[in-house]
Amino acid sequence: MRNPLPPVPGKLLELEVSDDLRRGTPLAKLIAAPSEEDGDAGLAEIGGVRPTGKAGDVQTVPTGAVRWLAGVGDGEPKQYRKAGAALVRAVSSALEEDVKAGQKAFRSFAVELPEDAGAEHIEELAFGLLLGGYRFTVTAEEPKPTLRTVRLITRHEGDLERVRELAAAAAFARDLANTPSNVKTPAWLADTAARVAGGIPNLTVTARDEKWLAEQGFGGVLAVGGGSAAPPRLIELEYRPRGATTHLLLVGKGITFDTGGLSIKPADGMHLMRTDMAGGAAIIAAVRAIAALRLPVKVTGLVPAAENHVSGSSYRPGDIVRHYGGKTTEVGNTDAEGRMVLADALVYGIKKHKPDAVIDAATLTGAMKVSLGVRTGGVFATEDALAERVTKAGERVGEAWWRMPLLEDLAETVRGSLGDVRQAPGGPGGIVAALFLREFVGDVPWAHLDIAGPARADKTYADVVPGATGFAARTLVELVASYA
Repeated sequence: MRNPLPPVPGKLLELEVSDDLRRGTPLAKLIAAPSEEDGDAGLAEIGGVRPTGKAGDVQTVPTGAVRWLAGVGDGEPKQYRKAGAALVRAVSSALEEDVKAGQKAFRSFAVELPEDAGAEHIEELAFGLLLGGYRFTVTAEEPKPTLRTVRLITRHEGDLERVRELAAAAAFARDLANTPSNVKTPAWLADTAARVAGGIPNLTVTARDEKWLAEQGFGGVLAVGGGSAAPPRLIELEYRPRGATTHLLLVGKGITFDTGGLSIKPADGMHLMRTDMAGGAAIIAAVRAIAALRLPVKVTGLVPAAENHVSGSSYRPGDIVRHYGGKTTEVGNTDAEGRMVLADALVYGIKKHKPDAVIDAATLTGAMKVSLGVRTGGVFATEDALAERVTKAGERVGEAWWRMPLLEDLAETVRGSLGDVRQAPGGPGGIVAALFLREFVGDVPWAHLDIAGPARADKTYADVVPGATGFAARTLVELVASYA
């Protein structure tokens, strides 16, 4: 019987750049919207259809050589991403309809770009084409015919190798986060990271088991994972290119399912907690892409992976937990588990690897969704330059970030009375959580990325489809590239 789980990572479309069209290949044409001065007079009918040119608007043409018209709005590069995503979804639907009608399945199509489209436009279009048609379905049905290749008809070229690896990182992070938690144990996550890293030069993956974690004193990871029958893991990815002088440490929350523990979550929405390891997924996918791109920067990725479950061995509110390195935490809420596992990994990574900077990524607090909505990530940083690097990297790859404050007036609230620090002291949730993590990073330049909002989507927009979004993976790759 066929395994109903799709392959992880899934396969992306192949992209070709050419200045000619192959005979018999379905064709899409990109159309810019008319200027206000021209109005509708600026757009002539094509095959009996008058195009709108609106960004992301795809129209089917019933006759002629062109089968689809896709609007690119005012022609800004970001509009090409939107157009590419909408177009690939429309073409995929047309493919399904053709198959249902008994017609031969086409597996490729071509896109004709405007004459003035440059390298940046091509790259943004490629992002949309590669990610806009993403699907993850667990089914016993035979796979349906899917698109394999897109040919871009243009005389220009962009850096499609870079775009492909960035898109692959986002898609792989989506795959990991979308995988159901009855499959995705901490051990499965570790095994998958090791398998995908195989064969990539200078990249190694080591998985530490619960025995090692106990010997080394990873009290936070063991406490959070103690209630589950699936024991925790620490996943350590090391990319060591020759001659690299800068070393970055990337740490990602890897909670493979989060019930909230004894401070249990409401049933409504708990099913979404399969994506509570989206930060860890972004780290695994980013480090793999960094190595595949051969970036000349030394990178270590750490993903403390655990399942926060309910049983007689669950950790409790009121417990005192001793982290790696010896610092103690007063537990106030077992649903604030992400910061518990990150604390261990941050101290371990800094002590062992002595990095030049540390960046962590986590679906950490629901408060960030209240602050920034569900399409923008929050950045907390101890240095202005590092915060700016993150936000600029995000801008270049189409991910939005907003810097949040580390308010010193609230720093005392995380100081403990029974232990060194308090895990959940109350107050503005995202800020207090960041201040808690700051207690474990010392003087190393550090940025904390809270992606609780944009890591998941409930509707389609741009190159995002419902489910895990892969948010932060592209930013992390671009961030590391900025140090090259």
